[in-house]
Amino acid sequence: MQNRHPAFARLVEIMATLRSPNGCPWDREQTPDSLKPYLVEETYEVLDALESENLPEFKEELGDLLLQIVFHSQIMAEAGVFTIEDVAQAIADKLVRRHPHVFGDVTVKDANEVVQNWAKIKAKEKAGKADRSVLAGVPQSAPALIQAQRLGEKASRVGFDWVSATEVFHKVEEETRELAATLITQTPEQQEHELGDLLFALTNLARHLNLDAETALRKAGKRFSARFRYIENKLEEIAEDIHHTSPARLEELWEEAKRTLG
Repeated sequence: MQNRHPAFARLVEIMATLRSPNGCPWDREQTPDSLKPYLVEETYEVLDALESENLPEFKEELGDLLLQIVFHSQIMAEAGVFTIEDVAQAIADKLVRRHPHVFGDVTVKDANEVVQNWAKIKAKEKAGKADRSVLAGVPQSAPALIQAQRLGEKASRVGFDWVSATEVFHKVEEETRELAATLITQTPEQQEHELGDLLFALTNLARHLNLDAETALRKAGKRFSARFRYIENKLEEIAEDIHHTSPARLEELWEEAKRTLG
């Protein structure tokens, strides 16, 4: 990548300066391990800005995430491992290689066939790697809901899947009954096992509904937070201590919050 965009080139040069002997002491001390929390944090801040539909903030958070990529690449360049150009070249090559219907002479009829071809190309790329499983590549450090949905996606690309969302829903009902059966007589370990199966089935239902389970749960958490804070504010207005409020009164305010906030 000989001709960088001026703004991108400036960012790369600033990062190199910060890491130089006369740069910033904090930046010079950082390692890939020390930066891991920031990489995760910036990713979630991008998602927050996207979900709030705050486009100026979305742009800013994307910049913060880009900084992490440039930061890691600069550290690797100093160690002689790879450069930011190598990173960009690798993903560009991968995109061309996995889109032969755009950059080659392959013909596809729809998006489903694109996905199937993508899986076949990935399988060929993994031929010389230690883990050649169809399931390889799901990050172990990712949130469990994301892991579960990605595992289902990968298995589906070779035909190991339910046909419809209705079939998956029946599986969810089955797993719910199996969990219910453990509530009285089974051990915590067995309950955990059945709860895990139910959660896994729910991620597959999300996938068949073309929804993202992690996003759905994040939004549910935000709704719960907004409604609960509504209850707190209402009780504060009348100087009532939430710790001494009856369950019936809390439920009444919860229904009010649902009607008011949605």
